[in-house]
Amino acid sequence: MSPEKRSEEFYKKLRVQLYETTTWPSIYLYKFIVPTDPKKIRQIEDLFDNLGAVITTKASGKGTYTSVSVNLQMKDPEAVILKYQEVASKVEGVISL
Repeated sequence: MSPEKRSEEFYKKLRVQLYETTTWPSIYLYKFIVPTDPKKIRQIEDLFDNLGAVITTKASGKGTYTSVSVNLQMKDPEAVILKYQEVASKVEGVISL
């Protein structure tokens, strides 16, 4: 299966889960892992800037990777997915959890 097809399936499944388990609008917790690079961390922070997000970061034990958690009020699952796709397209090497 191609990466694009896997990605489509992931977002399709996520959309269903979000509609079934959450009342919208709701606070959503995004979690990302990036190689520890201030530029990459800043890119993620910038994508959520001026949206009222609460962002926390934590370096891995060896400092190789950094976890970026973002709490943000989202209007619906479509908005959640669009933001995941935006981060994936603009931040090289990011892993979305």
